[in-house]
Amino acid sequence: MKVACLSFTDNGRKIGGKLSGFKSNNGVEIHHYINHEIKGGIKNIFKDIVKEYDGIVFISATGIAVRMMAPYIVDKTVDPAIVVVDDLGRFSISLLSGHIGGGNFLCKWIADILKAKPIITTASDSRGIEAIDVFAMKMGYLMEDMESIKDITAMMVNGKKIGFYSDMKEIIYYDNILAIDSLDGIEDLKDEIDGLILVTSTQNIALDIPHTILRPKNLNIGIGCRKGVEGERIIKAILETLDRNNLSKNSIKSIGTIEVKKDEVGIIEASKYFDCPMNIFTIREIEKVEKMFEKSSFVKKTIGVSSVSEPCAYLSGGQIVVKKTKCNGITIAISREVNYG
Repeated sequence: MKVACLSFTDNGRKIGGKLSGFKSNNGVEIHHYINHEIKGGIKNIFKDIVKEYDGIVFISATGIAVRMMAPYIVDKTVDPAIVVVDDLGRFSISLLSGHIGGGNFLCKWIADILKAKPIITTASDSRGIEAIDVFAMKMGYLMEDMESIKDITAMMVNGKKIGFYSDMKEIIYYDNILAIDSLDGIEDLKDEIDGLILVTSTQNIALDIPHTILRPKNLNIGIGCRKGVEGERIIKAILETLDRNNLSKNSIKSIGTIEVKKDEVGIIEASKYFDCPMNIFTIREIEKVEKMFEKSSFVKKTIGVSSVSEPCAYLSGGQIVVKKTKCNGITIAISREVNYG
């Protein structure tokens, strides 16, 4: 976490020096800016500071931080963490982006260094509730809809009964929660719960219950293709296969293929498009599992194994949920990693 520390007084300068000189072992890197040492003052370069840093610590009155930051506030998903420390070092206040931006973490970290009192006002933290956005970031889940997250978190703050279903084993920390084992019949629970948190790669779920969906990275795509197939065609084939099988593109964890296809431009482009790594498997690795899947004598003659997409999806992890699908010179299979504990 790259952090700018801004000081405006002599005492603030001393505190800023202490923070920037602290040797962190948790990835926090602090750069100290002293107001009177900058031509035109910190305000003159503040726009660049907002762009460059993940967090900003004001050693000042809260009003200075509010007025300086106000023109640059965009959205909680992109705003930097803002922490304010009074120039006597008594209080460390999390002011903005406490959860997603890491403001609450930064606030407590600074308080520990300065022996100050951390001031955190987010309702979930005040009640010892794990906020949904914090849980999602901790687990590496994608948040598709911040408004629904806000609505369900508000229910949790007010002590409402929340249902929780997950493809994975981890559960959010909240006392009044109902763990749900299956998506089947989930609508029947609407009289028992006020809201619902779903952690799943299933794309469309018909629900008449207030809910939010978090996307785990648990889908592995196995691909085989003819030489020279364009990336656009591969991307389209993946999207269509996901759509037909009601699976979310936001849950793609990896794209796997055989070693002889590792330099195939179309597959590389697809990996970049979906922002996921490529898993490359050797002929020997595939030979060990290919007997489990549908075989092709043509593929065997061409590249030395009788199947590519299904073995590569399987070897990437999880169980096959979409068997080999042919898409005009492209074969696709999908595995899903689940962990119900």
